[in-house]
Amino acid sequence: MAVVLQVALGGALGASLRYLAVSQAARLMGPGFPWGTLAVNLAGCLLMGLIVGAIGARSALSPFLLTGLLGGFTTFSAFSLDVLGLMERGEMGLAAIYVAGSVAGSILFCFAGYALARAVLA
Repeated sequence: MAVVLQVALGGALGASLRYLAVSQAARLMGPGFPWGTLAVNLAGCLLMGLIVGAIGARSALSPFLLTGLLGGFTTFSAFSLDVLGLMERGEMGLAAIYVAGSVAGSILFCFAGYALARAVLA
């Protein structure tokens, strides 16, 4: 039960942080492109790589940090809805750029975080 509580608390914190980041990005840059979701997904992947590189995926903190906090913070369901919105508005080019940037960027940022953590801790 303690692990479920860690995940729940981390998820609540992560989802709240995502809401604040996405809302602030929309205020600053406008609603035309989902900059906030893209930034959150990239930052979350970087943090995922840093955490796994620093403490491993099976740490006692993993349920809170990886599954809860980062699972609540990053979201590909919001990503999918953003893509759908762009496509419904006929913004196929922007949708393609967003998909490519999100997928390739997330993998790249996760690798970068992992490599950075390993380099610093080596």
